[in-house]
Amino acid sequence: MPITIRRATIDDIICMQNANLHNLPENYMMKYYMYHILSWPELSFVATTTDIEVESADSSDTLDCTDSSGNTVKLDPTYVRPGEKLIGYVLAKMNDDPEQASEPANGHITSLSVMRTYRRMGLAEKLMRQALLALREVNGATYVSLHVRQSNRAALHLYRDTLKFEVLSIEKSYYQDGEDAYSMKKMLDIDQLRIANYTHGPNDTQHEEDDLKSDLLEDILKEGIDNITV
Repeated sequence: MPITIRRATIDDIICMQNANLHNLPENYMMKYYMYHILSWPELSFVATTTDIEVESADSSDTLDCTDSSGNTVKLDPTYVRPGEKLIGYVLAKMNDDPEQASEPANGHITSLSVMRTYRRMGLAEKLMRQALLALREVNGATYVSLHVRQSNRAALHLYRDTLKFEVLSIEKSYYQDGEDAYSMKKMLDIDQLRIANYTHGPNDTQHEEDDLKSDLLEDILKEGIDNITV
């Protein structure tokens, strides 16, 4: 089953929102996806499969629409079009906060999601690397920031251990349900971001497994937390 990673378009936003609603507690209105894609069309990416068969129209998640002939057609929100199923996305933008206008050009990762049955395939990392390269190469971002839940070990592994983001601070009650967030940052070096620099084969020795027991920030705790802002 081939998988393609490509730039996101307006045609993808229903499927992107569907992937968000199925996988993440932080959800966005449709216009927020549209705002990202219209304002920074080169920064957000989707992962899709090219299955020949579309899932059954009996699914409770299907939507009704009427074609040009007046016939009722069932649409599946996981499919961008017949045969192309969206299985993940990354939503990115440049920092447009007027209060930080004096800051060097920098980007922000708004949301990253991969459908559950397609995880552990490296798709989240590939989507992120495409977005990071585009932020630096197209928009000249010098660094990128993001937030991640303290409880999200898989995301913390990806950002901190694989993509080498730095933990800047712990933001108390950042999320609506009261959970704290790690505020993270990565400087963007164009030579380091080239996709050709990375391999994802079975002999990749840089991949770290989570034993689900150790503290993922153990090295920071050993050095002390004086430099971590709470």
